[in-house]
Amino acid sequence: MIPFNIKQIETFLLVATLGSFRKAAERLNTTQPAVSTRIAGLEKALGAKLFERHSGTVKLTAEGQRLLPPAQRVLHVAERLQLMANSLSETSETARVLRLGVAETIVHTWLPDFLKELQASHPLVDTDIVVDATTTLRGELMSHRLDLAVLMGPVLEYSIENVEMPAFPLVWVCSPRLDLPDRSRLTLCDLMQFPIISYARTTRPYSELYHKLSSEFEETPRIFPASSLAASIKMTLNGIGIASLPREVIRDYTASGKLRIVDCEWHPSDLQFTASYASNPSNPLAGQAASLAATVARAYAAKTGKTQ
Repeated sequence: MIPFNIKQIETFLLVATLGSFRKAAERLNTTQPAVSTRIAGLEKALGAKLFERHSGTVKLTAEGQRLLPPAQRVLHVAERLQLMANSLSETSETARVLRLGVAETIVHTWLPDFLKELQASHPLVDTDIVVDATTTLRGELMSHRLDLAVLMGPVLEYSIENVEMPAFPLVWVCSPRLDLPDRSRLTLCDLMQFPIISYARTTRPYSELYHKLSSEFEETPRIFPASSLAASIKMTLNGIGIASLPREVIRDYTASGKLRIVDCEWHPSDLQFTASYASNPSNPLAGQAASLAATVARAYAAKTGKTQ
């Protein structure tokens, strides 16, 4: 009889990944003494010390390092076995919570479609949603406070899997009330007559826009960064400036004539999003949700592409 169990292996991997008994206990929704008991039981069963403990910090011993790869394989096989067992019975799926983080652009586009599909395919899974900037979502994902984050990616960390989403083209857009030159294609100099409304300072779109304008013009560009996409749209509707926004997000406003797209000689690069999740420790639900998000996003892109 094997002298240890899957719960002990799972706990070992979480402590090794998070570097803390306390954080592992929070992730497992249990107590720190319970985590310590599992690790002690595993160490006794294997006859080896797995962790060095020094004033609140936890590090793997040499024996723990050697155990890490086979433990990951064991847990992966156990999770595949559980998924197979779940598929044998519709009533076997246990209730779970998917902690989902999304950028605001996703909220304004295909998020409702994704939530409907997720509910249909995983009826016992509840979803906790956080809407925030990419930098915040990335930090929450790396700290294991999110299971899945749809953000401006990819997240270049060895423990993170990234599933690419269709890109969002950015367009220049403004209120019809703005007095722009009457030409079919404008220059950046034409746009610089007005403030430029952009994504937040910590984003790639802002950085690209700032460096482009700074290199083209001697004067400091007037850029109004906004952390809220809704705020950017509101400022643009009010005629405060010219914005660089995703075409899909402002489609209804341009169709109704409240905003108009401006053809310019240069525009920022498309927004590239990924559905990113931690692969260590393994999270099959997050992986399935990421694949579903990619499917829904591609269907949305195909649908909106036909209507533009």
